[in-house]
Parts: sequence; structure tokens; C-alpha cells
Amino acid sequence: MTDFGINEMQQMQKALQEKYKDRWEPISPEVGKNKLLWMIGEIGEVIDIVKKNGGEAAAADADVRKDLVEELADVLMYYNDVMLCYGISAEELKKAYVEKFEKNMKRW
Repeated sequence: MTDFGINEMQQMQKALQEKYKDRWEPISPEVGKNKLLWMIGEIGEVIDIVKKNGGEAAAADADVRKDLVEELADVLMYYNDVMLCYGISAEELKKAYVEKFEKNMKRW
């Protein structure tokens, strides 16, 4: 299986945005807040699956895991929409991520 990165996810989100441009809010900084709120709702659905079924089932039970992964995919879809709304590139995110990682590696 090949790696699945931010650039590929963003291309897919752009395709969805284009397909549903007449039904969905357009990608823009003003819409970013709404996308963040939708993402938080999806995170709540992830939490509900783990609360309802427990961590072990979320990790090992095929049906529960399928639901968990699907909801995490929803989170990532909104996450990528947020990045698109604010014009954040994969390269910009990687730079910030690496810097934060290095800072955390020196923390304790």
C-alpha cells in the first residue's frame, strides 16, 4: 500500500468542493470557522464510538473499527477543508509540524 498524504487528500477535497459547489459553502477564510465546527462534531462522533464500545473493541472488533476509521476519515476531510479555507499548503503544515516535533522532543 502506498503512503496517503495531505496533498492527495487536498486534491480529493478540491474535487468534492467542485462537484458540490452549488450545494456547499465555497472554500474561503470566512467559511473556515464553519468547517472547524463541523470537524469538532465529527471528533465527537469518534469519541462516542470509543465511549460506547470501549478502546479494546475500537482497536480489535472489525465492525467497531470500521465505524471508527470512517469517522476519522470525516475528521480528516473537514481538517483538509479548513486547510483549504485558510490557504495552508502541505509544505507549510509539514514545516510547522517538524518544528513542533523538534520543540516537543526537547521539552522534558
